[in-house]
Amino acid sequence: MKNIIIGTAGHIDHGKTTLIKALTGRDTDTLKEEKKRGISIDLGFTYFDLPSGKRAGIVDVPGHEKFIKNMLAGASSIDILLLVISATEGIMPQTTEHMDILSFLNVKNSLIVLTKCDSVDFEFKEMVKDDINKRLKNSFIKNCEIIEVDSITKKGIDTLVSKIDFLTENTTSKDENLPARLNVDRVFSLKGFGTIVTGTLLEGKIEIDDELFLYPSNKLAKIRNIQVHGENVNCAYAGQRTAINISNLKVDDIKRGDVLAKNNSVKEAMMLDVKLSLVDNLKKELKSWDRLKLYHGTREILCRVVLLEKEVLKSGENCFAQLRLEESIVVKNKDPFVIRTYSPMFTIGGGVIIDVSYKKHKRFDKNIIDELKRKENGDLKIIIDEFILKNSNSSIEDILKYTGETKENILLEIENLINQNRIVKLNSSYIHKISFENLKDDIKKILYDYHKKNRLKLGIKKEELKSKLKDFNNKEFDILIDILANQKVIKIIDKMVALYDFDVILNQKQKEIENIVLSKVRESGIKNIPSINELNENNYYKEVVEYMIGKTLIKLDDLYIIDKETYEETKNKIINYLKENKEITLANLRDLTGASRKNCVIILENLDRNNITKRIENIRVLNEN
Repeated sequence: MKNIIIGTAGHIDHGKTTLIKALTGRDTDTLKEEKKRGISIDLGFTYFDLPSGKRAGIVDVPGHEKFIKNMLAGASSIDILLLVISATEGIMPQTTEHMDILSFLNVKNSLIVLTKCDSVDFEFKEMVKDDINKRLKNSFIKNCEIIEVDSITKKGIDTLVSKIDFLTENTTSKDENLPARLNVDRVFSLKGFGTIVTGTLLEGKIEIDDELFLYPSNKLAKIRNIQVHGENVNCAYAGQRTAINISNLKVDDIKRGDVLAKNNSVKEAMMLDVKLSLVDNLKKELKSWDRLKLYHGTREILCRVVLLEKEVLKSGENCFAQLRLEESIVVKNKDPFVIRTYSPMFTIGGGVIIDVSYKKHKRFDKNIIDELKRKENGDLKIIIDEFILKNSNSSIEDILKYTGETKENILLEIENLINQNRIVKLNSSYIHKISFENLKDDIKKILYDYHKKNRLKLGIKKEELKSKLKDFNNKEFDILIDILANQKVIKIIDKMVALYDFDVILNQKQKEIENIVLSKVRESGIKNIPSINELNENNYYKEVVEYMIGKTLIKLDDLYIIDKETYEETKNKIINYLKENKEITLANLRDLTGASRKNCVIILENLDRNNITKRIENIRVLNEN
């Protein structure tokens, strides 16, 4: 079932609260000061049941210009607007400002409610209606139906209810599959319960015992109980006015404007890239570096504006801009916002958040403006593509947080991007094809330089190559080099990496050295195992010895070396001995090979490291693992 929020707007004393009482039988003015002064100061909330069976939440916003901040907090979640205009006065200043505000908040369905109709004669009422139609003909509610009511006598109330019920059929349901998000508009404490927060659940759903995060303070909030329209429920859904009992936070930990949301589902920033529009009736121009008040959700925050494609912004115009905030804020792309002047305060515009930004943009930068135009179009595939291009090794969690989209939709678009060869998957992260090609070039350059300096080495050790690259864990790196090996960019030889076309070619002198070294090592055998230093008579010898290791020579440890044939013969002798005798000691190996105790230790420790044998105190056994 759709969950509908109806909101009132209009000038002070035009009868918004009285109208809601006529609709619901309940008074939304609850503060003592509100009762005393006869005006709404803070937000009022209630509900009523429509003829179709739908239960609609109602937000009653204050009309006085001093309480516009409170009005904005309530208007941010409205599905159906009731613009309340008194028949005795017609459109007044706060009517106009409320209209300006709501034009930026994506309210799709509206009715004009002409109140106090029994207080004026027919001619005056018709004159007021004509004036309303003329003055609103260019607004977002042009051609909106005017419903005449008198809240005291309840004349026209049934007609209004019927019209509201009809509009609910055209109201788009909020997405319950997105991560939960609620903008806090009230926080208080109840004896026996503790901390209570209220707000409209904008997206997703929440259940008892869920854990949400409170932003921007990043505190964990545990849900003890949930109420919707005054009734305890196990689950609340997107579009419902919700009261949440939080078990682990105090009232002082939370304030209006905070956001309750699933972990990593919103973006925190000090700068916002936006499409900014000014109201049509503005008498002043907006310039870069003007100080403004930003209203987003239930939050009010000071900021400076930087116009990215205009010197000044005039009444009725729009452009891309960057808002540089004085406090951090959490948002999602496509969120609406409103701006007001700092002093004196009045509404001048609003728009939509295109993206958060982590660096200051230069004005009139064509690349930045073109990028914002693409993001403004809202194509999820393009948004993901550009995010991964800017953020190598992006995880699904990073993309979820950035886009605010469902995991299902993101995975679908990622699959499309992979199939289109736009991104590459590395284990659980993704890298853009452009970044991948740059990385490939970097690796080729590293290997080229390495081969140039080490002409007789088969390649660079994998760990050494990995250390020269940034931001890759072991699994990602292994997948990366496997991809490059499959593409025949590189080859992998005994845990070493080389360019695919690289081969070691010995010249005649080096071949002679190779024969000399191999002959010397074979003559030494196991009884007189030589050290590498003994073989490296000069740099020519050193290069050749390094080339031979892994081919005809085996490094027993960091110092000693043996020829491959002798090593295999000795290893097999030890294995066969262990199969017959179950264990071997140093003395046994001396008797078996005739080698010195030192050389026996070197051989056995090498077999231990290669998991062929296992040491138990002073004996070795075959390693069965």
